[in-house]
Amino acid sequence: MSISQAIEKIEARYAHQPEFIQAVKEVAITIQPLYDAHPEYSALKVFERLVEPDRVFGFRVNWEDDKGDVQVNRGWRVQFCNALGPYKGGLRFHPTVNQSVLKFLGFEQIFKNALTGLPIGGGKGGSDFDPKGKTDSEIRRFCYAFMRELHHYVSKDMDVPAGDIGVGGREVSYMFAMYKNLTRESTGVITGKGVGFGGSLMRTEATGYGAVYFLENMLLAQNDTLKGKKVLISGAGNVSLHAAEKVNALGGMAITVSDSQGTLYDEKGLNQEKIDWLKKQKQQNKPLADYVDVHGGEWLAKQKPWQFKADIAIPCATQNEVNEADAKLFVENGVKYVVEGANMPLTAEAIDHIRLHRVHYAPGKAANAGGVAVSALEMSQNSVRQYQTFEQVDERLKGIMKDIHDSAANASEQYGQTDNGYVDYMAGANMVGFKRVADALVAFGILN
Repeated sequence: MSISQAIEKIEARYAHQPEFIQAVKEVAITIQPLYDAHPEYSALKVFERLVEPDRVFGFRVNWEDDKGDVQVNRGWRVQFCNALGPYKGGLRFHPTVNQSVLKFLGFEQIFKNALTGLPIGGGKGGSDFDPKGKTDSEIRRFCYAFMRELHHYVSKDMDVPAGDIGVGGREVSYMFAMYKNLTRESTGVITGKGVGFGGSLMRTEATGYGAVYFLENMLLAQNDTLKGKKVLISGAGNVSLHAAEKVNALGGMAITVSDSQGTLYDEKGLNQEKIDWLKKQKQQNKPLADYVDVHGGEWLAKQKPWQFKADIAIPCATQNEVNEADAKLFVENGVKYVVEGANMPLTAEAIDHIRLHRVHYAPGKAANAGGVAVSALEMSQNSVRQYQTFEQVDERLKGIMKDIHDSAANASEQYGQTDNGYVDYMAGANMVGFKRVADALVAFGILN
């Protein structure tokens, strides 16, 4: 069966899962040169095997709200591929979570984790539970109930979840506490823990910092730097604000952040004092719009941040937040680099448009791999019962992001995808990640 036939089969079988189909097609269209060069992949049907998860667990989560009313949510864990190591991927709590979203995230995670060069496989999980508007005691009860079901399917050497949208340090702590209570073991079964009880320094900053380190290497490849560059950022969570922080540290100027209510624009730039204020504001669940009264700038209700002239865009909010119309604004407003801080924030049409206009594009599986890389370092620290300093982890992260950039750029060149200095990072990253997993599957025969 050819790759095109495999895609047709996936589209027919999972027509109700558009996000998953988009993720599969994005990989498929770029790995054909690699697939053609390795007939053993086709013979052992590697692609057809990789697009089907090893297993998908679904479960009911019963919990009690503050009024004493019983609430019922759905939970899932998708274990996609453990060819390179234990399943590894975050847990997302958001009302939009469903099997399609988790399968797309888990599929992407296979190759993202492979790109880090660390021994971790791909998985994802979560629930349609909405943390917004819930009290701390309600979130605690839900997390306990969720882990009461999930703990059957995870362990430090089988499947190691982490945080994602709606799941931060508080939620991880509650779930870790329940796991320890149920199993009577203190193991590295979940990452993103507090530093005092098994967590790694710099995990909070890792995804945002890592995306900017990848960007720094892209710029270097074009004999350019971040100095003086204007940067559009979407989102206002850990990834967004730490990306803005690192942009500033490297001489650039972040001029936007956003949330579901609208966009904050500050033409003078978000310096460290302003970013620290935004961090506190988000921690207290207060509106971004209050920024204008304190620091100036402009609040644009129910608008995206892509209307402004800039050199770089880093979408960090959620999947498919950038459509083709937004991509046209990138081109019109002079954006030369687009770096995905979120998972698949660009639609397929948006990706096609910016690549057509030779905007340098870093896909999420490469650019935002810093978070899972530091999660894997946390797993290592848990195994040897030792901590590393912030500076040590930061150096490891810089090295990992440089290696991901360089391997993707080299693969783009090797397979004829680089055109007159324009590096196809999407094709390069997909081929590197796919080859690492595919080679392991070939070595195993047909048991994985």
